[in-house]
Amino acid sequence: MERNVDTEIQFSGLKSGTYTYDFTLNDSFFSEYKNEKILGGSIVFNVRLEKKERLMMFFFVYSGKVRTMCDRCLEEMEWPVEGEQTLCVKFSDTEKCDDEDVVILPESAYKIDLAQWMYEYVAIAMPIQCVHPDDEEGHPTCNPEMLKYLSEPQNEDDGQADEETIDPRWAVLKDLK
Repeated sequence: MERNVDTEIQFSGLKSGTYTYDFTLNDSFFSEYKNEKILGGSIVFNVRLEKKERLMMFFFVYSGKVRTMCDRCLEEMEWPVEGEQTLCVKFSDTEKCDDEDVVILPESAYKIDLAQWMYEYVAIAMPIQCVHPDDEEGHPTCNPEMLKYLSEPQNEDDGQADEETIDPRWAVLKDLK
């Protein structure tokens, strides 16, 4: 599938200095990644590139909203995300790096695709649990029907069977306490 947001930056031919790029990630961008938490959204990324001879620093500033499912009522909702991240890119054909904020590109590289990093930055900006916010009086704004269902006492089996339903062959084991 071809992305309608071009997140590649061709750095060959750029002189040392600072460059800025703006990207808007939309539903088609997020649909490429199979994540049940992020259904879509609109996130604006401002990326500043500081290029040096053998090093590039990318500074990401982003904000927007993603569509996700409420973990309480299971309805779709929008969740605001924003943040700042830094990515360091070095050039080497032999060096390896275990730091997640440092990327090693081969000397022959001439462009970089920032899509994976932008997606990950949005994903880590999401909380573990997303629920509709409460209103001014502190009441949940989730689907009222679902809240009603959740507040009803459930007839759950606590693992204890009634005595009359116990198989008589196992009744003897009850006395072995």
